[in-house]
Amino acid sequence: MNAALPLPILSPCVGVCEMGDDGLCEGCLRTLDEIGGWMVMSPQLRLHVIDELIPARAAART
Repeated sequence: MNAALPLPILSPCVGVCEMGDDGLCEGCLRTLDEIGGWMVMSPQLRLHVIDELIPARAAART
């Protein structure tokens, strides 16, 4: 029996890669450190960025 491998947590990049004055990408609302470190982040940290940080940043912009 083959155990299912966990799916990778994909980047939230939407291809609008321009940094705003607030230090966040205009497309995905990540910092440069988050963008640059995405490939080496743990799955838990990636989920934290996607589930908590990005929505909070989006809400703060409205």
